[in-house]
Amino acid sequence: MGAELTVLVVDDDFRVANLHAGIASAAPGFVVGAVVNTVAAARSAIAAQRFDLALVDVYLPDGSGVELVREIRFDAMMLTAATEAETVRAALAAGALAYLVKPFDRAALTARLAGYARYRRLLSAAVVTARDIDAAVDALRPAPTPGPATASPTKDLVLQAVRSASTPMSAAEVSAATGVSRATAQRYLATLVATGALRMRLRYGSTGRPEQEYSAASE
Repeated sequence: MGAELTVLVVDDDFRVANLHAGIASAAPGFVVGAVVNTVAAARSAIAAQRFDLALVDVYLPDGSGVELVREIRFDAMMLTAATEAETVRAALAAGALAYLVKPFDRAALTARLAGYARYRRLLSAAVVTARDIDAAVDALRPAPTPGPATASPTKDLVLQAVRSASTPMSAAEVSAATGVSRATAQRYLATLVATGALRMRLRYGSTGRPEQEYSAASE
């Protein structure tokens, strides 16, 4: 199999979508054909060109990524923060070949793409052996890389936003600065506080409940 594998990236956060596209573009044997942020845009891209693999988020503004995977006629992997067991089962039943939970590091996605390329090579012949099938299935689940997975595209965005700000930021302000949802920003901020990269304190206003604000731990 000498031809490059064409990837469709579907994620509601456009900056995260572009980061995932960058990882895919850097993977040997892959080329990104389109980067979209909605189900409708994904359908338009699919109608316009051929893809081998889709990298799809579950939560999209106009529908479910799981339903998109169910309807397409090529391979897909889920890249999502959704961890509900029902969602995971639905995605796998829909045909997703992998389910990566955000935050994941760049190496995790690169390893999955390398495994997918091997999967395609092993199943490229018209007729394959039982050993080929076993090896192809194993290739889709590469062994975890040693050491903690501390970096991820979204986490990098959130951390950089807080570090570059002149004053402490709330989750809503981080959301506005990065383009990710407030819930996603809050989740990564909590992770960064837990690892010591950021610190959190309460911001008291004249009325209402205090708001959490975040700043670099070195400040």
